[in-house]
Amino acid sequence: MKNPVIAIGLDAADPSLIEKWMSQGHLNNLRRLREQGAYGRLRTFEYYRAETPWETFLTGCSPQKTGYWAPVKFHADTYGTEDIKAYDFIEHSPFYALGDDYRVGAFDIPHSTLADRVNGLQVLAWGAHAALTPRHSRPAELFQEIMDKHGEHPAFDKDFASCQNLPALKKLQQALEIGIARRSVICQDLLQREPWDFFLTIFGETHSAGHYLWHTSQPDHPLYEAMPAHADGDCLLGVFKAVDKAVGEIVAKAPENANVLVFAAHGMGTNVMDLPSMLFLPEFLYRWNFPGKFGIARGKVGQAPGKPIMGERAKRGWIGTVWSLKHESNPIKGFLRRNLPTKIFNTLEPFFGTRPSLDLISPFELIEQSDPFFYQPAIWYQKFWSQMKAFALPSFSEGYIRINLQGRESQGIVAPEDYKAVCDELIEKLYLLKDARTGEPMVKEIIRTRKEATDSDPKLPDADLVVMWQEKYATDVVESPDIGRIGPVPFNRTGSHRSDGFVIAQGPAIEAGSNLPTGHALDLTPTILQLMDAPIPEKFEGKPLPIKTKTPVQIN
Repeated sequence: MKNPVIAIGLDAADPSLIEKWMSQGHLNNLRRLREQGAYGRLRTFEYYRAETPWETFLTGCSPQKTGYWAPVKFHADTYGTEDIKAYDFIEHSPFYALGDDYRVGAFDIPHSTLADRVNGLQVLAWGAHAALTPRHSRPAELFQEIMDKHGEHPAFDKDFASCQNLPALKKLQQALEIGIARRSVICQDLLQREPWDFFLTIFGETHSAGHYLWHTSQPDHPLYEAMPAHADGDCLLGVFKAVDKAVGEIVAKAPENANVLVFAAHGMGTNVMDLPSMLFLPEFLYRWNFPGKFGIARGKVGQAPGKPIMGERAKRGWIGTVWSLKHESNPIKGFLRRNLPTKIFNTLEPFFGTRPSLDLISPFELIEQSDPFFYQPAIWYQKFWSQMKAFALPSFSEGYIRINLQGRESQGIVAPEDYKAVCDELIEKLYLLKDARTGEPMVKEIIRTRKEATDSDPKLPDADLVVMWQEKYATDVVESPDIGRIGPVPFNRTGSHRSDGFVIAQGPAIEAGSNLPTGHALDLTPTILQLMDAPIPEKFEGKPLPIKTKTPVQIN
């Protein structure tokens, strides 16, 4: 007899937080599942860790096999970027497309698709964080039925807030908690419609909360003390307690013989990536390519950095405040840019003469052009890319560097025989980059994605170099002997991704209180299929986790 599997994902829920809050009595439903079953940590890939976890989970394959590295695609012929959304699943289908032998319910899975071989129901983009898929379902009428009966997710596509606006953060927390409660009711409804062989849902609310509420909870972010939002309550913990309650409600509606998995394919920590990857790296490469020139946030080496940019200095929001730090050779113009409201400065700017034809692109111009990556400072330097030996690509995770290679880029300037030397020089210079407040080296490791300049496998990532940043501190100002100081700049999101995940497995045959060795995120999918007694495709790169089973009772 097959045991059904109920799988509940907690998107980007960090195991360190889960373990701490379970031990402190905050997450009693998760603690109970752990005590009744098995628990272990998972690791995912060290780079592109924010962009690929769901594709890895859904296909059972690594980015090297799928060729999917990020929702941003660089086009070497035009130096343009394209928002390609999620993986297309043409070569590798979602693992739960199991055909007629298994009844499957899949509710609100991020980055997924409506797969033909799913025998059951599929609902996508009801409330997922960064769903990257249309809002639809199969059967087609089911999505609207759910909306009519249970309502919208109030934070769908609106799951963000300024990290320095406490009322907005509390409003985000409330919206996430309403969405969590509605998700619970929807899942209970769907679970009771028929006996599923497999039911899957993902709580995207933990992902959103980690990005924007981290500093309201964890003292390792500078804004925890600088802006004591925690004094008004731990917003992050509040969201996780709501998720724990919902998990308990969903599990209570599961069949008694069900195997239950609660998991996270990757985690979250204090934000050590956004500013280095999105802002510092593009500016570093601009200065390295054009010695003596400055794009944004020219700082003064040797002076104390001062306090983080907060309050009135950050009232324009992150994009507006960063853009106000654009370097101007005219000191009066620079002063006015930094201190006047953007609209007033834009009115006065023509009096200083025409802007250079080759200049940074304003994010507000990009907004008018409906560019999906207007908030990515790397794009602000795009006009210069064809003239640079190397430039930064937009990133949601680590730093990505593209070499402007002859024969690959339409206007490439680095000869293939010089490719290695350019990479070597960049690596050497980047290792000298330090946090200007602590002196901590900014770079932990730099990964070369190609052995040779001529490597042209279409499944390779767009980046030639991937910069892994230090994970000790959230940094707002950096410097090096080559490019000077960048910053301070305002903090953006306060939580960023880590490679650690976890899994809890509880079921009638799973040994209570057992521990699992550290596995890989690739192991999640084959583990689920094994618990379902379903075939595991040979293409899968993971293996089932060694879950201990109870010793059968001997009857004489």
